[in-house]
Amino acid sequence: MSRFLFVVPPFTGHVNPTIGVALELQRRGHEVAWAGVPGATEALLPTGSTFLSAVPDEVAAYVAEAGERRDDARGAAGFKFLQEEVLLPLGEHMVDGVDAAIDAFGADVLVVDQQALGGAVVARRRGIPWATSATTSAELVDPLAALPKVAEAMHQLRVDLQVRHGIAPEAAAEGDLRLSPHLVLAYTVEELTGSLAGTPAGDVPVRFVGPCAVGRPEPGAFPWDRLSDDPAVPNVLVSLGTLNAEVGERFWLAAADAFRDQPWVGVFVAPDHLVPDPPPNVVVQARVPQLELLPRMRAVVSHAGHNTVCETLAAGLPLVVAPIRDDQPVVADQVVRAGAAVRVKFARVRADALRTAVDQALTEPGLLAAAERIQASFAAAGGPAGAADALIALA
Repeated sequence: MSRFLFVVPPFTGHVNPTIGVALELQRRGHEVAWAGVPGATEALLPTGSTFLSAVPDEVAAYVAEAGERRDDARGAAGFKFLQEEVLLPLGEHMVDGVDAAIDAFGADVLVVDQQALGGAVVARRRGIPWATSATTSAELVDPLAALPKVAEAMHQLRVDLQVRHGIAPEAAAEGDLRLSPHLVLAYTVEELTGSLAGTPAGDVPVRFVGPCAVGRPEPGAFPWDRLSDDPAVPNVLVSLGTLNAEVGERFWLAAADAFRDQPWVGVFVAPDHLVPDPPPNVVVQARVPQLELLPRMRAVVSHAGHNTVCETLAAGLPLVVAPIRDDQPVVADQVVRAGAAVRVKFARVRADALRTAVDQALTEPGLLAAAERIQASFAAAGGPAGAADALIALA
């Protein structure tokens, strides 16, 4: 029996994939716990989970406030803001807390999210076996390849973080905190990422396990009777993810117009005030049981968040993608290149363009065939069982 400590940031898409893996480890007799930001992280975990706070409450408040300030940041500016104003400060503050969590829990292996830099610092400093939890494929394929100066500046900041916490400068400059030399768990498949040769992940052991979307708590209340059972009236899920709904005011208005008078039923994952006049064929709800809904859908409109894209493809469904920021343009490029999605512009989308894209997703056989091909690839990748196998081999 071994003890596995998951070190995570307080973001839904980064916590959710760890839950299925942790449950599989527990099923095999191992012990698991999570370390991270109190409040936000604990709310995402199954009842009865072991959670150890890695930061004071005031740091949790700072992370939440910084997240609100980054709403307008896009492109390279958005990436720099996320790194400099959120992830690096969070990593700085998590180092001591992760150290304490390891001592309290007796961790044998750390499973460190790519955005929980403090966990990687502690693992390197203490010489503990650790795996990277790569909850987005964007960091595997060098998202800043076209901006080498920005990439170098970000790398130096990560080196400086390590040096401040006792790692020798020469050692800190080697490798990458976001990519463990022991194991990288990638919740995707190579059919989407393409070859990793020549990328930052090309020199580390990557285990493609596909999505691990099981076991997470989901809201139960949903008006299931509003969905269509008629094959001629398909259901379509529209979601901008947990962190982006509020920046999508213009998008939601365009989406409502796009669905108006169409032979579809839309499920919009948005606060009511952002869709003030929904057409009769649209259900608006701030939170939905997404995993339960997907088998009833025929297509998904998404911001190209990695989890939503992979969960959609795991259900064999085509997508319309409207990336907003961060890793989303990279993920959107991957799924479009794989032939399973139509891309629209988030900031300038019009109702007619979105309507056409949804119609394509529902009617073009090539999009469905590509989604089903990736679905089969995901099923063969191993999921939580494959991830557990790889982690146990580190213990």
